[in-house]
Amino acid sequence: MKPQLLKVSTGPAQSFSVRRDLVPYMNNKWHYHPEVELIHLKKGVGTQFIGDSIKGFRSGDIVLVGAHLAHYWRFDDMYFNDQSKACADVRVAHFSENFWGDQFLNLPENKAIKSLLENSRRGLQINGKVKIKVADLLEQMLTAEGTQRIVLLIEALSLIANCNQTVKLSSIGFKQDYDESENIRINAIYDYTLSNFRRKIHLEEIANVAVISPNSFCRYFKSKTRKTYSRFLTEIKVGHACKLLMENKLNIKQLCYESGFNNLASFHKYFKITTGKSPLNYQKEFISHHNN
Repeated sequence: MKPQLLKVSTGPAQSFSVRRDLVPYMNNKWHYHPEVELIHLKKGVGTQFIGDSIKGFRSGDIVLVGAHLAHYWRFDDMYFNDQSKACADVRVAHFSENFWGDQFLNLPENKAIKSLLENSRRGLQINGKVKIKVADLLEQMLTAEGTQRIVLLIEALSLIANCNQTVKLSSIGFKQDYDESENIRINAIYDYTLSNFRRKIHLEEIANVAVISPNSFCRYFKSKTRKTYSRFLTEIKVGHACKLLMENKLNIKQLCYESGFNNLASFHKYFKITTGKSPLNYQKEFISHHNN
């Protein structure tokens, strides 16, 4: 994948950036930056790409994205519909690993935070009750001034570092190959796939979007993503199915077709391969976790 390098701006009196986004298009491109990113998706539903990980995101999610790790939050289509009442609400902090000085992370007291930042280079999903505390700290950072901003960030990182409910997202072997000229092509493939995955996408069709020959497309896509396009497409479909299971508004048959699968047998097969669980077990685990 060839993401776009984004410049993160900070004010003259600030050593790191904290902002609130109320529009769904602030994070909807495949990009990376040298800063670490801590993001709270307070309101929003869509598909999350971290390195080579693809999964759905929903309101309340918190993710820590390490330096130079490509990522992309693609809000669902309803957020771009003028008639829809769906709205995004995101809090995001960006900070350099050494903004507090070269020696800070080498202090013995900061061993856990240093390890956390190293692990964040694969992307970390934060789960459990610590999410509520971290979300509150990010909220406070928006208006805090002076030393208090740094104290709040350290407290948030310390909470995450010392909880045992983080999940690594990108695979250990994922390596990013940066080439700015590929950014338009990769984003075009992503956007087209996410808009059309509910129906069959033909090879000639997606190759045309990428402006390369069908024979070259499969080789190109796998060389950039370490996965086949068919696997990528399946992960998109399963990710959508996971969101629908969490919403619990459709029966399994409806959910299967709404996610772009042609029959229940293939739906169950690929859902199990991708998530390690059956659709019903996935839903039961989510409901049980959500009610605790």
